[in-house]
Amino acid sequence: MLSSEQALKDGNLEQALADIQQAVRKDPANVKNRIFLFQLLSVIGQWERALTQLNVLADMDAATLAMVQTYREALRCEVLRKEVFSGLKTPLIFGEPQQWMALLLQSLNLAAQEKYQEAQNLRNQAFDGAPATAGSIDGERFDWLADADVRLGPMLEAIINGQYYWVPFQHINTIQIELPEDLRDLVWMPVHFAWQNGGEAVGFIPTRYVNSETNPDAAIQLARKTEWQEPHDGLFIGLGQRLLSTNHNDYALMDVREISFDGTDNI
Repeated sequence: MLSSEQALKDGNLEQALADIQQAVRKDPANVKNRIFLFQLLSVIGQWERALTQLNVLADMDAATLAMVQTYREALRCEVLRKEVFSGLKTPLIFGEPQQWMALLLQSLNLAAQEKYQEAQNLRNQAFDGAPATAGSIDGERFDWLADADVRLGPMLEAIINGQYYWVPFQHINTIQIELPEDLRDLVWMPVHFAWQNGGEAVGFIPTRYVNSETNPDAAIQLARKTEWQEPHDGLFIGLGQRLLSTNHNDYALMDVREISFDGTDNI
């Protein structure tokens, strides 16, 4: 085991970074070490440095090109994602926009401006307008499913075809989530979507809530737990691993393998 891997296991991200950087300097042509460095830089939110490592890998080894292209796009989406939650940009909405979706985005912008009561009023209207999405999660039935972070609720963050989307749960038929294997899965979980209209896509769900990457708690950065901030009554903002809620239970994203929805919907 690399010393950086042991430091990571111990939750010492600063030491892990120092160790892997030393290993890369000692053996610059080692592809495995550079991939580890790219992944660790992604965990701690150093997007530009992570991108630099991907560019080096593309020049070093043609076998990495597919990975490089995929994660270049994911890194770019992370920058946009932060701007979206800061109220500076608007995400792409997957499918036909509806009134409740516009209200939810307006609520997000107001919350970013700390206009919490106005944001809550619009958010309540959005939730009232959003359809319930019955189905099952790893075989357990639910009447509705939502992101536990109320800024999202009936929407799911996703990276599809290199673009950052908010996807209404009503448009999804199934989500198949791969078993986490690599360090980068703490940042982006690979998924396969089947849509209610019969289409399919592969993509990612961001594993952690936005700003988790720069949190001083390594367990938050490493998606080992979920914590909640409540800057205003009823406004629960997540940090750490994404949590999905149903009328029966809460589910950490990395523990979920398949979500299936009932009903039909025209995107």
